[in-house]
Amino acid sequence: MNEMKNLRIEKVTLNIGTGEAGEKLEKAKKLLSTISGKTPVVRKATKRIPTWGVRPGLELGVKITLRGKDAEEVLIRTLNAKENLISKKSFDQYGNFGFGLQEYIDIPGLTYMPEIGTMGLDITVTLERKGFRVKRRKYFKKSIPEKHRVTKEEAIKFIKTKFKVNYTEEEEE
Repeated sequence: MNEMKNLRIEKVTLNIGTGEAGEKLEKAKKLLSTISGKTPVVRKATKRIPTWGVRPGLELGVKITLRGKDAEEVLIRTLNAKENLISKKSFDQYGNFGFGLQEYIDIPGLTYMPEIGTMGLDITVTLERKGFRVKRRKYFKKSIPEKHRVTKEEAIKFIKTKFKVNYTEEEEE
């Protein structure tokens, strides 16, 4: 098979949206740094939404982007927390997928931390092939040709063979 057609994990993003600044945001920071061993980035609001009390610059959540071996290790642990079961609706048309965990204590190796309490998180995985750098480079940016893009079916096959994931047709509750 052509090496340029092989899929790989470009990044895994862990996200916790707290909806407010303060103690809840600090707990989310501590949780993400415990899961990944890295320092999380604070996400700020860009729009004003008066009915929700949101204004630009208000800190609303935290995220961490992992790449390489760290990304793969965290993905394996979080998939084990979901019992290697993902809905096919979790995949988008470009082969990326995401899922959520209701509580962090489902992740193997983590125990309940009273200072954090119970908190869930979202995991998003971006897949790519070699050659995708052409859309991100500084000079001579180009778009990825249709035949080189990752499809939903290819992503499902990749995750099934590499991580032994099973699928449900309907959405999980």
